[in-house]
Amino acid sequence: MTVTRGRGDWRVVVITDAARSRGRSHLEIAEAAVRGGATAVQLRMKHETARVIAETARALAATCRAAGVALMLNDRVDLALACGADGVHVGQDDLPAAAARAILGPGPLLGVSAATPEEAAAAERDGADYLGVGAIYATATKTDAGAPVGLERIGAVRRASALPIVAIGGITCDTAAATIRAGAAGVAVITAVTLADDMVAATRRLRDEVDAALAR
Repeated sequence: MTVTRGRGDWRVVVITDAARSRGRSHLEIAEAAVRGGATAVQLRMKHETARVIAETARALAATCRAAGVALMLNDRVDLALACGADGVHVGQDDLPAAAARAILGPGPLLGVSAATPEEAAAAERDGADYLGVGAIYATATKTDAGAPVGLERIGAVRRASALPIVAIGGITCDTAAATIRAGAAGVAVITAVTLADDMVAATRRLRDEVDAALAR
């Protein structure tokens, strides 16, 4: 099976998390992110039933599709296929990347969390389209993220894999550009957008910072 590598636009990935959103819904976060220039949205629902995730995913898929923005589901390969998402993102403790790709087939997008060069090389071999690398900085959002790996890890992963790197973990508008200079193709954020007074403006500033760094 041949899978195209490096597909998608991962400059600004906004991850929805209703538990850290000042009462905003997943749909409200996604709509604001799209208006602000996010290039992908990832639905993160860790403790909801499959029915609730599916209903939310369908609503977000319609919003993202209308804007030409990729919708990724966190962990759930089955629901990504069932609900019209563009793909799925899996971690090292989720369904293995090779199994996820076998279920998805060659069309849908597959992101894989890779904290080390070895994990990155394996993810590329198993059919990933991009790598989530982090936590770059300390973060309280993901309790199992482990100690920060720092900007240097981006370069180490980049030497091990040709896939686009999405830096994640504690990234803000003030630190996004540094991850791009270190070799990332984009950033993934939660609270930098979901806790902002103006989610649209926060996303737009992230996009501006990333685009400017990529242009240098």
